[in-house]
Amino acid sequence: ELSNPTEAGGPLVFQLVDDDAAGLDDEAWVEVHLPVRPNGTTGWVPLAELSLSRNPYRIEIDAGDHRLVIWRGGRRWLETTVGIGTGSTPTPRGQFYIIELLQPPDPGGLYGPFAFGLSGFSETLRSFAGGDGVIGIHGTDEPEALGTDVSHGCVRVHNDVISEMAGVIPLGTPVTITD
Repeated sequence: ELSNPTEAGGPLVFQLVDDDAAGLDDEAWVEVHLPVRPNGTTGWVPLAELSLSRNPYRIEIDAGDHRLVIWRGGRRWLETTVGIGTGSTPTPRGQFYIIELLQPPDPGGLYGPFAFGLSGFSETLRSFAGGDGVIGIHGTDEPEALGTDVSHGCVRVHNDVISEMAGVIPLGTPVTITD
């Protein structure tokens, strides 16, 4: 069951399957991507229950090349090297979106100063570190491991990069992970 606010205290965020809700009346129901297992699940919610917003950002992650590119309005805003999941705990491929921004208690720790939770889940881990196996984009205390297969499925970026992202990238930003 999904709750609003979320367990972390933030707003429940969905991404529309068809991003054009213009012209629909308040009685309409819209299809949304859901942040649940299995990855790619959709559902229907009443348009009147949503607060819609446009987002100029999108994130593309090429796991094979260990590259993350952030686009803003069709222009490349940032590009960086990332660490991804290992062979036994791979980073799932697919279409996801950012559902939360967390600030870990130790900015120099494993997850760095910030972590974005995504709408996707590990396909090999049902739970991880007390959570339910949600994948994310977060900083790292091992910047030398960027460019390698190092994580349990999350995407790791340099702490300076995640700090810059945290100040700009809104919830709901689409994230595409490919090979």
